[in-house]
Amino acid sequence: MASEAVPEPVTRERGKTLRAPVILDLLREELDDATIALHFTTRWELLAATMLSAQSTDVKVNEVTAVLFAELPGPEAVAAAPLERIEGLIGSLGLFRQKAKNLKASAAIILEEHGGEVPATMEDLTALPGVARKTANVVLSNGFGINAGVVVDTHVMRLSRRLRFTRAEDVKQIERDLMRLFPREQWLEVADLLIHHGRRTCFARAPRCEDCVIEPLCPSSQEAGLTDKR
Repeated sequence: MASEAVPEPVTRERGKTLRAPVILDLLREELDDATIALHFTTRWELLAATMLSAQSTDVKVNEVTAVLFAELPGPEAVAAAPLERIEGLIGSLGLFRQKAKNLKASAAIILEEHGGEVPATMEDLTALPGVARKTANVVLSNGFGINAGVVVDTHVMRLSRRLRFTRAEDVKQIERDLMRLFPREQWLEVADLLIHHGRRTCFARAPRCEDCVIEPLCPSSQEAGLTDKR
């Protein structure tokens, strides 16, 4: 009777389709708290916080929204508030003037066109001022449980390229590559895990490859003498 073939170990040299599920399993074990860091209790708060998070840290956004949501609870209050008041409440964030305009305008549209409820489609969300595909993906996945795509922020972009999940530079193409690589039910988890790993270990300038749980599977590991820091 012929003996069964022993499967080859999954290493950094193997293709991405073999490495990807193993990498995901390792990150799950390492990052059991990998969920969205923004604080929210309603879909409107999730949308608003995500809109405010551009070029700002989640910690800072949470500080600002704790006051904003208490002072102006819900889209009705935001739409009715003078622009100067909104600017004053979010003034410690980068690009606060444009963010205030977008927040007020989006609140008005949600009231006028969606009955005061945050819309649940990519088309309707991206029609709101200041809402691009990344923000819409965050809201749909975390607010509605709808996996319409993969959130691609700076961490997801960097890690996806370092792990050779993609070689693309364009955000939309990176998202498409990740959507093809992972099953739909994992899209939210993939983004959460890559974001948290990027924040804690795989830094942009000085990645801690020596402490990385997925280092043996990474084609860009500096520990292995590789120097791709993209």
